[in-house]
Amino acid sequence: MSEPGAAAADRADELRRLIAEANRRYYELDDPDIGDDTYDALLNELRALEEAEPELRSSESPTQKVGGRPLGRFEQVRHAEPMLSLANARGAEEFRAWETRLHNRLRTLDIEPGELRFVSEPKIDGLAISLTYEDGEFVRGATRGDGVIGEDVTHNLRTVEDIPERIDDAPELLEVRGEVYYPRAAFRRLNEARAEAGEPAFANPRNSAAGTIRQLDPAVTASRPLSIWCYGIGVQRGLDLGSHSEELGWLGRHGFKVNEDVSTHESADQVVERCLWWEQRRESLDFEIDGVVIKVDQRSLWRELGVAGREPRWAVAWKFPPMTATTTLNKIVWNVGRTGHLLPFAMLEPVHVSGVTVSTATLHNEEDLERKDVRQGDEVVITRAGDVIPQVIAPLVQRRKGKRLRRARPPKRCPVCDTPTVKPPDSVFTICPNRRGCPGQTFQGVKHFVSRGAMDIEGFGEKQAYRFLAEGLIRDQAGIYDLTSEQLQQLDRFGETSANNLIAEIERSRERPFGIVLYALGLPGIGYVNAQALAQHFGTIEALIEADEEAIVEAEGIGPILAAQLREELADEATLDLIGRLRERGLSFELSESERRQEGGPLADKTFVLTGTLGELTREQASAMIKRAGGKVTGSISKKTDYIVAGDSPGTKLAKAEEVGTEVLDEAGLLELLGAEGAGAEGAKVPPPGRRR
Repeated sequence: MSEPGAAAADRADELRRLIAEANRRYYELDDPDIGDDTYDALLNELRALEEAEPELRSSESPTQKVGGRPLGRFEQVRHAEPMLSLANARGAEEFRAWETRLHNRLRTLDIEPGELRFVSEPKIDGLAISLTYEDGEFVRGATRGDGVIGEDVTHNLRTVEDIPERIDDAPELLEVRGEVYYPRAAFRRLNEARAEAGEPAFANPRNSAAGTIRQLDPAVTASRPLSIWCYGIGVQRGLDLGSHSEELGWLGRHGFKVNEDVSTHESADQVVERCLWWEQRRESLDFEIDGVVIKVDQRSLWRELGVAGREPRWAVAWKFPPMTATTTLNKIVWNVGRTGHLLPFAMLEPVHVSGVTVSTATLHNEEDLERKDVRQGDEVVITRAGDVIPQVIAPLVQRRKGKRLRRARPPKRCPVCDTPTVKPPDSVFTICPNRRGCPGQTFQGVKHFVSRGAMDIEGFGEKQAYRFLAEGLIRDQAGIYDLTSEQLQQLDRFGETSANNLIAEIERSRERPFGIVLYALGLPGIGYVNAQALAQHFGTIEALIEADEEAIVEAEGIGPILAAQLREELADEATLDLIGRLRERGLSFELSESERRQEGGPLADKTFVLTGTLGELTREQASAMIKRAGGKVTGSISKKTDYIVAGDSPGTKLAKAEEVGTEVLDEAGLLELLGAEGAGAEGAKVPPPGRRR
């Protein structure tokens, strides 16, 4: 298998970063900043890249995972059965294509589709949760989290009146899955009350529901009239239900709230008709929906059809078009990004879109602005897909009525620091070249530095970055490590506990490894994957700084253009000064022995795929151990794969591995293969070696 091209690898890395940030904002912060259409486009582009270049795929890719990580303030719950995501179909044509793939898949499995039945259900725009009952008693409620591990929010869910505390005639074990939501009428009343009290309004019902369930005080949750629609059963012991429609009927009879308009269909034509029916009445409902979920009714086919990445093949989400509105674009303004890119935004005449008053929208970049010919003073069509920052779709050119509206151009001087801007060749961005002196770039750099995936300083977000810079507590990333609890306690809304917690998080971040620190620096073009590759290749920051472009290109995934950018950045005195001051504050700029890939190790030139949930090791720990022993971990099975390490719920990769003759290991077999040299995963509890499967 050939190595992926540098351009494809760079783009895949950027897509993963964008998707990861979108997931973080949606699932963890309940504060999304891109629309469903944009998110789906990013995910589809990444999926296409990974299909074209399988070496780019890994078990950590967002195409293989669901949602975001659980929040640290709640106990974590491992789902007995993963809570998966759904593939999307936007309209009848894509739905029929999904149905065709379904039939073809069954035939390849030597299963005659016969009389396939489908169930259609409204796709509630709320917070996915699971409810676990033991012998009829409600014992635990959890959020979806990352699909494998969620947050224990039992106490808060007990306050939702529509969730039964006990069910009669119950099986030994029952996991019910549903969507907690805020009724529209109650949401409007809540926002009116908050406005009267001088409190900020919630953006939308979904964010409100998610934020309410994640309250540490159950009394707050109890004060808000949340509801739930239940849509299925996960793990269970003691029930024998052959179809999805039967399980929904069972739930309804046992006190769970199941939508009365769920329907069973004998044909795809009936499904299409029903989805259009839901779309027509979408705005009249007292709950938010963003589509319809269609599932194969016969549960016996679910296991046969299996799962592709993070998505079951037996279900699909028919997504509705995002909401749109027309308004006046009053002004185009330019923001400065972390690496100096100037990003255009539209300041709009406020307009109501999908339950939210909108006054700003993204224009993406100047190339997109030019292509759409959006001008200041235009009437424009905007869209707000779900819970997101709107975007300008197009101007209504016919309404210009002879007005002389100028095309928008990026400013000749930086709007923040007044430095003359430049437009690099072949770039879609004009930039401010004042890399270390522009306050706008410094702010964006600090925001990136503390973010998850980088230094991961919990409690240090955008607001804190802006405030600490504005008040002179820090002047760049290095200043973060000079902050004291006493300084923070002098600020409004910073008590002793919150100040001490933040300082503890900052101290903890000093332990982040070299590859992470390199990524956190925010060097132009260097994403997470490239940073890890550079750390492995050079070992120390000094070696990287001293390397010329030819040497940098030798690192995995680094092309000539990126090498030139990196060489220029690492020759900059301000960059070197920042690195020096971060090193003085105890950050790691050298690869530790435990992180180094072992040349000629026991797994040299061996390729592994990980699937399912391992017992003692996390996938990250297993991957690190394999790499340190000289092996390589990929995300897809091929004839060149040497081993597949299979845990619980391994999915379709195991079947593919057995089909092509790949040797299968369990966790104990992997540890036996690694031997003593591989048993050094930091933080891993290593069980005694066992036999291979």
